[in-house]
Order: sequence, then C-alpha cells, then structure tokens
Amino acid sequence: MPNYVRNYLAGGTYFFTVVTQDRRPILTSSIARKLLHDAIAKELKVAPFELVAIVLLPAHLHAIWTLPDGDSDYSTRWRRIKERFTRSYLAAGGTEATTTLNRLAKQERAIWQPRFWEHTIRDEDDHERCFDYLHYNPVKHGMVDKVSEYSWSTFHKFVRTGLYNADWGCGGEPADVEGAEWD
Repeated sequence: MPNYVRNYLAGGTYFFTVVTQDRRPILTSSIARKLLHDAIAKELKVAPFELVAIVLLPAHLHAIWTLPDGDSDYSTRWRRIKERFTRSYLAAGGTEATTTLNRLAKQERAIWQPRFWEHTIRDEDDHERCFDYLHYNPVKHGMVDKVSEYSWSTFHKFVRTGLYNADWGCGGEPADVEGAEWD
C-alpha cells in the first residue's frame, strides 16, 4: 500500500476528488444533492472555507477550496461532510454498498471510499487547469455533449460572471485538461 503524505498548506487552495464506495451512482439523485448541499453548508458554518468550484457526478465529485489564512485542516472538514451526508442519506432511506469486515470492525458505513484525493494548487496556471478539468468532467465522462448542458456544476455561475463563455469546451477537451487523471 502506498505511503501517501498529504500536503497541508495553511490558507492554501486545493483540488479534491471524493468518490462513493464502489463508485455507486448515488450523488445526483435529488435527495443526495440536497443532503450533500446541507452537509457542506453546515460545515461552512462550523469551519468556514471558500468553496471556489464544484461539480457533482453520479459516483464522485470534484471541488476546489481555499482555506482561511492560518488554517490547513481540510481533512477534518471532509470527514465531517461525509459523516453528515452518510447519516442523513441512510436516515432518508438510502442504501449502502456491500461492506467489509474491516469496515464493520471500525463501525464505518459503505457510502464513501474511505479517503479522498487532494492536490495543492501551486499557481494561477495550475488553478486554471484544475478549474477547467472540474468543469469539463461531465463531458469527459460522457454525461453530456457540452459543458453547458450539465446542471450540477458551478460552470453556470461562472458563465454569469463572465469567466466562461456559455459555449466553452464545445470544441473539445481544453489542452491543459487533456490527459489529466484525477477521477
């Protein structure tokens, strides 16, 4: 098993990938979207951060966060978001994936993969590449033909602010995004 060491940079900006257990396609159901929104909103009140961008796909999500100055604890935030979502989702009748003996021993539920992937954004070019990758992801996964056709993304917010044109990504995968493997 790899010995992965997380990078904690106080006040840093991070790109995350969070995946459901066994890649179960549960996240875009109406109840899951609401419960995840609520879990994130509650965490923003408990431990604020800037949710820069997000895309929600059936079996995973990508998000970009900027933490407050002096704060590098994104792991606790993700743990609490996942826990809140899991409790609410199961209480609302959601089902979990097949569990393992190890999960049973730890009293963990099989809604999310145990960990998440994090990438510390190093500079503006890296930020733009992550930002574009996040928003292009529904097209990459064949969910839609055009980025603008996908509903559960901050893409539309950034079209309204002028950061993206409504037809962005229609000419194919942006060059900086091609070949990135964060799913």
